[in-house]
Amino acid sequence: MSSATWRSVFTYNKYAQITARAVRQSLKESERVQAEKRGQTALRYQNWENGVGGQQVFLNPEEDKGPPKKTAAV
Repeated sequence: MSSATWRSVFTYNKYAQITARAVRQSLKESERVQAEKRGQTALRYQNWENGVGGQQVFLNPEEDKGPPKKTAAV
């Protein structure tokens, strides 16, 4: 597939996301868990007024560290 072909289908960021997911899924269980943790991000913002920062607000708060949720696939 030439670069012009895949660019008409999706962006480079989407391509990178797909390949990263494929690489993570091909790893052994212990390495896969570590790689998935590195892939998570915490976004936050803070309003500043007169040189003073306000409260930091998380856009995607971390989920509760309780027992893992069960899905229908399990």
